[in-house]
Amino acid sequence: MKPTLVIMAAGMASRYGSMKQIQGFGPNGETIMDYSIYDAIKAGFGKVVFIIRKDFADDFKKIFDPKLDGKIDVEYVYQELDAFIGAIAIPAERKKPWGTAHAILCAHGAVSGPFAVINADDFYGTDAFVKANNFLVTDCDEDTYGIVAYNLNNTLSEHGSVSRGVIEVGDNGQLLSINERLKIYRENGQIINEDGTTKMPIPEEAKASMNFWCFHPSIFPYIREEFATFLGRSLSDPKSEFLIPFVADQFIKSGRGEIKVIPTSAPWFGVTYKEDAPIVQSSLDKLIDEKTYPVKLW
Repeated sequence: MKPTLVIMAAGMASRYGSMKQIQGFGPNGETIMDYSIYDAIKAGFGKVVFIIRKDFADDFKKIFDPKLDGKIDVEYVYQELDAFIGAIAIPAERKKPWGTAHAILCAHGAVSGPFAVINADDFYGTDAFVKANNFLVTDCDEDTYGIVAYNLNNTLSEHGSVSRGVIEVGDNGQLLSINERLKIYRENGQIINEDGTTKMPIPEEAKASMNFWCFHPSIFPYIREEFATFLGRSLSDPKSEFLIPFVADQFIKSGRGEIKVIPTSAPWFGVTYKEDAPIVQSSLDKLIDEKTYPVKLW
C-alpha cells in the first residue's frame, strides 16, 4: 500500500489575514499545496487527504478535483469544533479550531496505512517527500514514527516572529524532545526565543519541525486519549491549542515508542505573513528556472 499524504488546511490564517491555503503562487495559479502534492506523487504517495473546514469545501474541490483526477486518490475531511468532543459543551467564546493534533484526529476515517502530515501553507521540497516516503514504506510501524527536520535558521521570516517546534536529536537519530516556541525571530545576528519578558538565544545549528510528520495509524487512538486529557485541562481557555508537538513529546516520554528524525536538505519557505508572499513567489520562480518543476505542473 502506498503511503497517504494528509494536508492540514483548516486554519483560520489569522496572522496572514486571508485564506492563504488556496492563494496562487505558481505561473498558472498553482498553490503551495500543488507543489507538495506534485512532489508526493513523484515520491510514491498514493492518496492525498485534505483537512479543511466545511465552509470552504466547495472552493477546495473546484480547485483540486479537476487537476488531480486520475493522478492520485483524493479525499476531504472536515475539522469542526464538535468533532470528538462527545457530550461536552463548547464554550461560546471558542471560535478557532482545536489545533493540529485535533486536525489529524479528524482524518482517522480516511487513513488506513502509514501516512505523512504537512501544513498547507509550507513548501517542503522534493528531498523531504522522497525521504518521508522511504521511511513510511520501510521503517514506520506501530511504535516507530518519524519527523522531517529542517535547519531552524532557514525557516525564519523577515517580517515578524514565527512559531516553531525546536527539536533535540539523540545519538541514534531519535527525537529526544520537541518544544513549541511561539515567538522566534532574528535580532542582532542571533536567533531569539521570546517567552513573556524573557529572551533566550537559540543555536544556529538547531533543528526545527515544520509539521512534516510520518505516522502509523496507531497514532489515532493515542491522540484521542490525549485530546480527552487536553479538554479536561484546557476547555475553558478559548486560545488553547492541542498541538502535534505536544502529542509527540508525550508519546516519547510515555515510553509508547520512538520518533526518528529524518534530516532533509530540501529548501523550506512559507507564508506566515502577507509580506512573505513575494519571497515564496521568487523562490518558486527560481526552482522553475532550474527545471526542478515544470512551468505547468498539471
